[in-house]
Amino acid sequence: MNADRLLQTLQDRFGHREFRPNQREVCEAVTAGEDCLVVMPTGGGKSLCYQLPGLLRARGTLVISPLIALMDDQSAKLNALGLRAGCIHSGLSRQEQQQVFQQWLARDLDYLMIAPERLRVPGFAQRLGQDPPGLIAVDEAHCISMWGHDFRPDYRLLGERLPIVRGQGRNQAPVIAMTATATTRVQKDILRQLGIPSGRSFIHGFTRDNLAVEVVQCAKSERIKQVTSLLADEAMRPCIVYALSRKEVEALANQLTEVLDLPVEAYHAGLPSEQRTAVQERFLSGQRDIITATVAFGMGIDKADIRTVVHVGMPASVESYYQEIGRAGRDGAPARAITFMNWADRKLHEFLQGLSYPALHVLDRVVESIRQGCQQRSELHEHLGLQEEVMDVALAKLQVLGVVELTGYGELVLLPDASHHHWRQSYGEQLDWRSAQLNQAFEFAQRSGCRMARLVRYFGERTGVRPCGHCDECAPQSCVVRRLRPPTPQEVTSMQELIGRLPSHQSWSEGRCHQALGGERVIPRKVFQSWVNALSRTGFIETETASFEKGGQTIRYRALRRPDRLPTEPLDAVVLVDVETASTGSKKRKKKPRKKTKKKTQKSTYFDTERHPQADERIVDELKAWRLARARQDNVPAYVVMPNATLTALAAQLPQNEAELLEVHGMGPARVQRYGAELLAELRSFS
Repeated sequence: MNADRLLQTLQDRFGHREFRPNQREVCEAVTAGEDCLVVMPTGGGKSLCYQLPGLLRARGTLVISPLIALMDDQSAKLNALGLRAGCIHSGLSRQEQQQVFQQWLARDLDYLMIAPERLRVPGFAQRLGQDPPGLIAVDEAHCISMWGHDFRPDYRLLGERLPIVRGQGRNQAPVIAMTATATTRVQKDILRQLGIPSGRSFIHGFTRDNLAVEVVQCAKSERIKQVTSLLADEAMRPCIVYALSRKEVEALANQLTEVLDLPVEAYHAGLPSEQRTAVQERFLSGQRDIITATVAFGMGIDKADIRTVVHVGMPASVESYYQEIGRAGRDGAPARAITFMNWADRKLHEFLQGLSYPALHVLDRVVESIRQGCQQRSELHEHLGLQEEVMDVALAKLQVLGVVELTGYGELVLLPDASHHHWRQSYGEQLDWRSAQLNQAFEFAQRSGCRMARLVRYFGERTGVRPCGHCDECAPQSCVVRRLRPPTPQEVTSMQELIGRLPSHQSWSEGRCHQALGGERVIPRKVFQSWVNALSRTGFIETETASFEKGGQTIRYRALRRPDRLPTEPLDAVVLVDVETASTGSKKRKKKPRKKTKKKTQKSTYFDTERHPQADERIVDELKAWRLARARQDNVPAYVVMPNATLTALAAQLPQNEAELLEVHGMGPARVQRYGAELLAELRSFS
């Protein structure tokens, strides 16, 4: 293919003077008929990599896309350029769908966009294959991989249907798969699942030079103050605020609307389709400057001037995180990605993953019940006694694994693979992978080093990786939320003691290290954590995610050890995050002097009723009664079960789930594991 022809078509048909970085080589390969995988970040120009070659190949381009909004948006933009594009999806009437299909068959369209589910329609793939397209483009290709962050079972159809659609011999259409987020493992799986294992891979452009990344450890109760203070600055808008739950998304929208006196709307999958569409359109058109959302708000968002993406809680994977922050600054102007997180977020993610990925024994029970003759969902539900949502998810997993099939009569039948155990191994690997993704996300938040460089390496890009110069690790003085300070002489002494106590041949838990220096009685935990983070960033200690099994559950924690070689710089050169400004976004407040008491109650007064005036004494008394009963049951003193300070904090905060329990002072993972269910049952009676 003459390269000048590519450039001429780019200028004449698309109105661009030149290619963006890395686009030309992809366009040349696709135009020449090569199968390709293109992994470029959001806003990197992936769409042109199929749109331009599609015009230079005969018979038009078939585009497979997961979202109606994405199809409609791309179709409208192509038609606005004078090109011919049409869509077939459930948002159109049957007559409209037939009309578009006839246009395609008559070769009156340059592009036809369909959802993967369309290939389920009997005869549809065969009819396409009778006159194969010139090119097949698979958008958001990571959805085909079980190892991706947004796996969609319908994408698995492509491996079976594409050979029918592509044609054979000289007429066989090349396939270009595109995604913004795919690890090396996912990249290989995409090529294998699409039946193009020898396809060329183009992995480029993950460095975002205009995006400043900042991660702030912050208690859940304090995050709204931070977000409000941040977005009061007009320069930080337009902004997407991502939260981990629908409830939190709606609460954030209401609070920001009230405090900022701006219309802020919520977007999540629980809203009616019409409402979601209206909210999205108001944000994209500039009628709204701020939107709060779950991860349901994402694919197809084409708004170039987003200045800030805020995460209220750490996402479940690095892939999700990178894709979401990539929606900021697509116009090339400076933009920010700011994440407020702490380790309690992990507990919520583990709970949510338990809903999306039921335990293996649940799938075993479903298989055995079907084997015993439960072939209707209603029978299965009654026989198992599972929550309907859990049973539906388990059935969906078994269908993807090739164990269960739903017949045209609505009956559940076991496939031959059900008698083998390889599906159990495959599902176990999926569970392990989801857990590993969570580990990687939290390790990204905790480890030192340039954030952008670490993101780029995560996705397999190795050449030309360099420090970005403006993330919170490269340029801490440029942060908009984190505030820094030098350590006091007393802190230098304590940090020296911490390093000296740590062994180099094994790791100690962060909690154990904290207690070794006197615990909460001497230094608040969040201050101690700021030391650990600073010492880790500068190489004085090493951190890792460790775990242990208890009660059938995996308890994870951060572990520390001394490196074999310590840095030569003095400890007083270490820069600490000011936890007062990091948690409140304001200047340090002077602490009120504690009232003297006759008894020595240093530990219990850290969170006493004076610090928690909202604590209901009646609830505290009820919790003390529970504690006494539990202490007698365990044959231990009451204070061993739980100190008064923690009971008071529980009464004040009234946590409603394990993630919120972990936010309460004194409620570490071990205590939540042992007493969490009982405490939540007690506390829910008061809420």
